[in-house]
This record gives sequence, C-alpha cells and structure tokens, in this order.
Amino acid sequence: MATTISELLKKNKAQLLDTWIQKQLASESLRDDLMTNDELRAQSEELVNALANIITESNINQVDSTDFDEIFEILSAVSLSRARQGFSPRETGLYIFGLKEAILDLLQDKLADNPTQLFTEVRKINRLLDSFSVVTFETFIKGREEVIFRQTEEITDISTPVIQIWDGILALPIIGTLDSARTQVVMESLLQKIVDTGSSIAILDISGVPAVDSLVAQHLMKTVSATRLMGADCIISGIRPEIAQTVVHLGIDLSNIITKASLASALKHAFSMHKLIVKQGGTDKTIR
Repeated sequence: MATTISELLKKNKAQLLDTWIQKQLASESLRDDLMTNDELRAQSEELVNALANIITESNINQVDSTDFDEIFEILSAVSLSRARQGFSPRETGLYIFGLKEAILDLLQDKLADNPTQLFTEVRKINRLLDSFSVVTFETFIKGREEVIFRQTEEITDISTPVIQIWDGILALPIIGTLDSARTQVVMESLLQKIVDTGSSIAILDISGVPAVDSLVAQHLMKTVSATRLMGADCIISGIRPEIAQTVVHLGIDLSNIITKASLASALKHAFSMHKLIVKQGGTDKTIR
C-alpha cells in the first residue's frame, strides 16, 4: 500500500478526481448556468493531474517552491476565467476547498489503519492547499478589479456621449457627478469631436448633474476654457433653479459664459448664432 501523499495521489488520481467532481456537482454553489459539466471536469482534471505529477515528499512542506509554478498558473487561469464569467468569491473559493476535502477523504480511506501518519499527512496537505486557496483568492480579486475597471470605463464612455445635433453644433449631455477624472474624459471627447467635425458651438447640458458645487463649477470652467482654445463657443444648458441658487450662493462667476435653462433653449440660441432658419408647420421661421 502507498505510504506517502505523492504515491497516494499518483495511484488514486481517478478516484480523487471522481470524488472531487461528485462533490462539486452535488454542491448548492454549482453554477451550471455559467459553466458546463464538461468544462468543470476538464478544469478539475488538469489540476488533479498537475498536483499528482508535481507533489513530492521534499516539496510538500515548501509552499513557495517553484515546483508548484504550474499549479499556480492553472489556479490563476481558473480564478481569472471565473471572475470574468460572473462567479462569486465564495463559489470560486469552494472550488479549491472541495479539492482539499476530496484529498482528505482519500487519506482517511487509505491511511485509516495508521492514525499517526494520517495526522501528519493531513497537516501537510492542509498547509499546502491553504496556500493554493490564497493564490486563488488573490487572482480572483485581481480579475474582478479588471472587470470593474473595464465596466467603469464603458459606463463613463456611455455617460459622456458627444452628439453632433447640427452642422457645426455639438451637444454633450453630462449625467452624474463631474469629478476630475471624468472632466478629463469629457474634455478629451469634446475636443476631439470639435476637431473631427469642425464645429464652432458646443452645448454642455448639465440637466443630469445632481448638484453643482464649487468643484463641479471649476471642472465646467476648465471644459469651457478648453473648448474656447479650440476656437468654439460654449453654451451651458440645464441650469435648474436650485443649481442657479447654489451658484449664486457660492459666488461662482458664470457671467462670461452663455447659460440656458434647457437644451432646447441652448439649441435655439446656437441656431441664432449661426443665423439658421427652421421651417415649422410649412412656414419659415427665423430663430433669433
């Protein structure tokens, strides 16, 4: 009969894999909506094979050994893929904990007649698998951070669209809080659109900005200044009564900036600046 963990794993890989798979399939945390059983088995089989081939009596107590680099790579790949697929930290953690439980069951089965050795081997495997769990969690967190960062960028892009509403006229509806990072995105998007379209008027609509304080006002002023440096006039629309009161209370000077209560009013003013005529109901109407 095998007397070491390495020997036990090599001789009982199939049994270990089946036990682990059964535990995962029976678990309440099974996410067959995110991963098929075949994918689950393939991931598990790769890890079991690597563990059985790599683990020895000399490295089992050296959790930082380079011998385990392949296993760490497998665990990292599994954690990253699960983070991107939408698994929770708990579900990902239970994956490696399930392997430890399956190995402990195997040791209990094969070393039941030698409690002293069983105790020793259990301590070794606990230490090793716990280090694997740390790697799994660290990589999962990194993967989730990447997902969150990407989603934040996508939301920022969606929430700061620059729209060409007429020849020479752009509109940028701002929704949500305007901070330093977002101001940079707004300015870059707006200035690039001015260059691409050759527009001479830009309307910043702040109807969707919940509140305007001195910091938000500074960001707006920076955007207006950058727009003017590009040779375009800037109109700020969406000045609600409460925002107007706040601006006055804070002593913010917007006297040198064209402001309008609504996007419609801003567009009307932009038309008049371009001396455009809009036909309404079959009658020519000059916008003044």
